[in-house]
Amino acid sequence: MRATAGALIGLFLACLAATPAAAGDAAGSMTIVGNGPELTVIEKMARAFEKANPRAYLDVQWDEISKPIELVKSGQAQLAVMGKPDPELNATQVAWDGIAIMVSLSNQTKEITTKQAADLFTGKVKFWSELGGPETRVLIFDRPANRNIRDAFEQCLGIVGKIPDQAKVIGPDDKAIKTVAGTLAPNSAVTFVSLVPALEAVSSGVAVRLLTIDKVEPEKPPVKDGRYALRRPVLFLSKKEPNPMVEAFKAFALSKDGQKILDEIYTPVDPKS
Repeated sequence: MRATAGALIGLFLACLAATPAAAGDAAGSMTIVGNGPELTVIEKMARAFEKANPRAYLDVQWDEISKPIELVKSGQAQLAVMGKPDPELNATQVAWDGIAIMVSLSNQTKEITTKQAADLFTGKVKFWSELGGPETRVLIFDRPANRNIRDAFEQCLGIVGKIPDQAKVIGPDDKAIKTVAGTLAPNSAVTFVSLVPALEAVSSGVAVRLLTIDKVEPEKPPVKDGRYALRRPVLFLSKKEPNPMVEAFKAFALSKDGQKILDEIYTPVDPKS
């Protein structure tokens, strides 16, 4: 009986060690790194996690020129927020980020195909009239090469490395939106931005339009179910060795509370209870 009881206790303790910390039980510190547009929502989630876990401390470090994956591999950070996986790390998807193609409201172009989008951003289409739009020249605004959204956008359209070098690069989404709205004839600008800021710009009256792609409007439901093809996963990358703090934060991100925070900027995945 004693041997059996001892074995059961050992098994119970082993299960506890392998299970992510429950809400309120996480303790210790963890560094989260990234270089993309996720900073605001990750900071908010980190503070909510700390509030639910008073013995936890999360340090969010963001730098546009950093290499988050290398920081995790070297042990300088425990979690990287990225848009694509790495074969040496575990990847957990916590949301989708739709990618909207944006033009000025004065541009009558309303919908294009994926092929036409690729031709636009590789410079093959020179004038909007080629797509049924105005007699204005296409002016491409690119996004920074190290941003997650740019990698995904190029991959979705099959144009990796093909956006013209002379295209002006604009960093923050809000600046890209304002630049497109303020570009006047003889040019008509086009860029790509995260879906939620783009939708907010339209609803708040900014003079921009989001193009329908392959007959599918850029909205959250078709991003979630895949009908809208321009999207990227929001991933948490960590070492493959178990880390209770990392697992607890991943679980929080996938919970109803975490998904509610992500919903402010991204398209949630199905939350776990």
